[in-house]
Amino acid sequence: MGAERNGGAGRGPASGAQRAVRTTLAACAGFFVCLYGLDRPVAATYALFSVVSMAALSHVPGTGRQRAAIMLRTTPAAWVLVTAGTYLAVRTWSAVAGMLLVGFVLAFVAAAGPRAAGAAPGLQLLYILPCFPPYAPDTLGERLAGATFGLALLVLAENFVLPEPRGPSYRRLAAEAADTAARCAAELSRAPYALSAASTEAARAAGESLRPFRVAEADRPAGPGLRDRALAHAGLAARTLLSRLANLPAPPPGGLPPEEPGVLPAVAAATTETAALLNGADDATDAADALRRVRDGAAAAAAQEQLPTAARGRRRAVLMEVADAAVTFTTAAELAVRGRRARLPAEIDAARFWYAGQSAPRLWWHRLAAHAGPRSVYFQNAVRMSLALAAARTVAGVESLPHGFWAMLAVLSLTRTTASQTKATVRQALTGTLLGALITAALLALIGGRTTVYAIALPVVMLVAFRVGPVRGVGWAQGMFTLVVAFVFAQLAPVTWRLAEVRIMDVVIGSLIGIVFGLLAWPRGAQEELHRAVALLLTRSAETVDGATAAVVAGRPGRAYDDRPLQLALTLAESAYAQRQSEPRLPTDAAPDWQAAMMTGHHALWGSRRVLGRGGPAPGQENGARLHGRASGVATRLREVAEWAGGDPAATGPPPPTPGPDAGPDGPLGVAPLRFFAALAWLDSLTTDIERMTAPDRAPR
Repeated sequence: MGAERNGGAGRGPASGAQRAVRTTLAACAGFFVCLYGLDRPVAATYALFSVVSMAALSHVPGTGRQRAAIMLRTTPAAWVLVTAGTYLAVRTWSAVAGMLLVGFVLAFVAAAGPRAAGAAPGLQLLYILPCFPPYAPDTLGERLAGATFGLALLVLAENFVLPEPRGPSYRRLAAEAADTAARCAAELSRAPYALSAASTEAARAAGESLRPFRVAEADRPAGPGLRDRALAHAGLAARTLLSRLANLPAPPPGGLPPEEPGVLPAVAAATTETAALLNGADDATDAADALRRVRDGAAAAAAQEQLPTAARGRRRAVLMEVADAAVTFTTAAELAVRGRRARLPAEIDAARFWYAGQSAPRLWWHRLAAHAGPRSVYFQNAVRMSLALAAARTVAGVESLPHGFWAMLAVLSLTRTTASQTKATVRQALTGTLLGALITAALLALIGGRTTVYAIALPVVMLVAFRVGPVRGVGWAQGMFTLVVAFVFAQLAPVTWRLAEVRIMDVVIGSLIGIVFGLLAWPRGAQEELHRAVALLLTRSAETVDGATAAVVAGRPGRAYDDRPLQLALTLAESAYAQRQSEPRLPTDAAPDWQAAMMTGHHALWGSRRVLGRGGPAPGQENGARLHGRASGVATRLREVAEWAGGDPAATGPPPPTPGPDAGPDGPLGVAPLRFFAALAWLDSLTTDIERMTAPDRAPR
């Protein structure tokens, strides 16, 4: 049906063969039991197509057991869709209206993460199949029974037939990162107060392992629920913690200042405890509570302290970031493990952990509302798909196409996010369908009405189709699926070679509709949206730099900055970037490093929160002027790069840096509070991100 896009342990040729075996067993068992054992052709049809929809058309990520769990959770939705399709088939207009709504909702739910996105195409088919004539609400019970039987067989097959080993979960990777952080913190608390090369590499590797693209899709904490949000937050905090530990400046000559020794041991104890919590070995939070007290005490002492040297100030600023990242990590891990039963401190950062007390429906609403607009690629894809499916249903109803659901199936399986992708896919699909139809017509003419032959051949043809299609591409998939549906319908009713002709006509109609709406609705996919989203993200980051540093210069007390515009811009940019990764693009050395742009947004968001999260006195007139000048230079550069990224980067090339005031290589003039150094370190990280984003010698991958 479509190219397999499964992640993690479910990837590769061996897994493809295993999935083909499981799908064939479940589909054929359900079909043969209902048709030949119970003499229920309607139930047989729904048993087979429920398996095909969720196992072949869908791209549910993960191992067999992970997919089975997702299928169990989506079974009630399947019942609702079959019921709705059955009753809305009474009129063409009602079926089309239902298709508009169902098509949009199921496509838009992809914003909830890869698991929801993977199941959506199969659920679409479970509405499409019953929404065609005959209008037969009296067969609803048989339809639901057949669909349920097929899904139950598929769940059993995914669980017990050729089971696949599961790779490490994100929670386990976070636990390993916690262990690494604990070892690094312990090493840094002992002379010579520096990490060895091996420890530095271990910290880097542990941080890299938590990057989402390195984790199987089924294991990514990408959902809108509390535990997924908390686990993603824990991963980000762990990466920040490891990075800060690896880059902790050496202590000034003369050894550690008297106020430092308790911080790193507290970090080591808390992260060791958190590793045990994530692994399920212990549920204590004593060390995490102690770390909060150490962090708060050190921050309170540093807030009023005028630091005499730049070296000491920079170390103290990074050390406070280490403590802050560790506190965030332990709190997020507690939420990820216990959910709403988490034992949280009374003084939890409400801005950072805003999701902690929210109900599941509210969290889902928050995720979907963020994408409810034409600037979201999820919204664009949902509009494109729902309009194309509704148009196909209209044509099938008005023209009374025989087996018209094949036209809608072609729209569903061949429409891509860019017009160029759709046209290339359609060319391959039409070639494959034509060749498959010619072979099908010859076989139907040769075999005639001998249903026993079709029954014997069906498992073999189905196994080859589900094994070869995902590997060889959409042309092979469509050609082999033509054989499959012909052998299925030949057992349900007498057929002639003209069934292959109908199949070609329906696929051509569906393909043309897919091309038309691919050209009309955002034909360039995420390409243009990514440019706009990154430009907006960098602009919002510049505004955040201005606002946060102004608060530091003025010596305002720690308070939450309204960073909701930056959060929304980051959400839209990340979704556009994720879709862009799956679309074809021409290589160009002048394109921005889009991933560095995402990192810039994260650093602007969380860095501003760290800087504003602690109070402190004003840095003084001269230091304030230098910090303001440095921030103005960074903000100006962000706006310049935003203008470049939002236009045609290949045509103009990255803008040259604009010289401006700087804080100087030696930091402040005289003494300055810790908050000054925290802001300076934050601006340094943003400068590094900008340089990475605009590096001229980088070619995109």
